Amino acid sequence: MQPVIRSLLETDLYKFTMWQAMLHRHPQTQAEYVFICRNARDYPLTHLIGELNEQLDHLCSLRFQPDELAYLRGLRFIKTDFVDFLRIFQFQRDFITVRDNAGTLEIVARGPQVHVMAFEIHVLAIVNELYFRRFEQAPAVAEGRRRLADKVALLRAFGQEPRRRNPFEFFDFGVRRRFSGSWHREVVATLQREVPEFFKGTSNVLLARDLGLVPIGTMAHEFLQTYQALGVRLRDFQKAALEAWVQEYRGDLGVALTDVVGMDAFLSDFDLYFAKLFDGLRHDSGDPIVWGEKALAHYARLRIDTHTKRLVFSDGLSLPKAFELYRHFADRTQLGFGIGTNLTNDMGLHTLHIVMKLTHCNGQPVAKLSDSPGKILCDDQTFLAYLRQVFNVPALETPG
Repeated sequence: MQPVIRSLLETDLYKFTMWQAMLHRHPQTQAEYVFICRNARDYPLTHLIGELNEQLDHLCSLRFQPDELAYLRGLRFIKTDFVDFLRIFQFQRDFITVRDNAGTLEIVARGPQVHVMAFEIHVLAIVNELYFRRFEQAPAVAEGRRRLADKVALLRAFGQEPRRRNPFEFFDFGVRRRFSGSWHREVVATLQREVPEFFKGTSNVLLARDLGLVPIGTMAHEFLQTYQALGVRLRDFQKAALEAWVQEYRGDLGVALTDVVGMDAFLSDFDLYFAKLFDGLRHDSGDPIVWGEKALAHYARLRIDTHTKRLVFSDGLSLPKAFELYRHFADRTQLGFGIGTNLTNDMGLHTLHIVMKLTHCNGQPVAKLSDSPGKILCDDQTFLAYLRQVFNVPALETPG
């Protein structure tokens, strides 16, 4: 058995930042995370169950090593007591189950949130790599290298364009859907070496440490969704989550995610107080131009200089798409672009659309009403209808 995950550091930074906040504020929360694949095609994912169980057994044997803990302790926003918790942390195999559910791969992590929330990225990376091991490796990697060289050439050509007020900066957000761990490392090292003027970091904490890059990430949907079930009035869950984040990080990690109940509902809660405290906003669904214009108009209404804020785009990006957004917004605000699958799994193969999402907290359903159709993962239609009613979101989407 060749382990896919060899270090517990090999996950997205935002797993650690959300984990710390939940440990400090709501360590008693019970949660359920469910794996979904929307488009398996070439090989049924249920064929992976035997290997997947072996990989999960291995994952649950891993512990954070002293050098890894020392690295985390050196990040100024990571607290000492959280590192002490990680020193004794170990994934519990009893908290995650895998089975064939009528021909569909079912993976469920259920237990105390601070013990199951970190499964997500590891599980997705494991499923993805096991799936792509079934293809011929040499031709796939050769094609990946050819496409990566084309990306470098594209970036160098882009660098000849007239300068805008704010620079073009992009990051690797590709842990969960990568072709393999070794390919991920090669991609990130290549970009760091060839185009350091544009490539500014990675969400992969292990690669950030090993390659001397900036680890990138703040929060994901699960952090805000958790607050739907923490006893605050549902209408106030976004404000409660944002306030908890501000109190935890006090100026660090200041990019807020906007699409848990849609951009309009988010902006109605994102008043002058939060707009001044957070450095910027992250886009993850819906039309990015429309979203960005709404964000800039909101800052203008609040009389905030948009050049002091940052818009981060992270929804299904490629470099050409990022360039298009950059040209549209770069003279008006700071920008960042998180690119995932198109960087770490552009091998000429059909990629998987896999997610592992928070579905329940403390026995209650939670959900997001994103600005993109089909991005809901919630089977409780009553709760979805209530959430839409509370935030005045039209029923335009179908659970998928």
